[in-house]
Amino acid sequence: MNERIVIDPNICNGRPTVRGTRITAQTIVEFLAAGDSVEDVLEEYPSLTREDILACLAYSSRLLAHQFTLEKIA
Repeated sequence: MNERIVIDPNICNGRPTVRGTRITAQTIVEFLAAGDSVEDVLEEYPSLTREDILACLAYSSRLLAHQFTLEKIA
């Protein structure tokens, strides 16, 4: 995953992207969350590989693994 997902402050304002592209991990996850298949995403972004898409999912999963608490304020 570390080889596929990169954070560069000069690319997409430092958002995590697939290496060598300007495609954010968030974009890929949003397509999948909207019901698109991996094949749909690959068709839309031919420069990506299945491994790139899986790396985006793994990256998202790692972010969600961090513990946090939501509290209502005011």
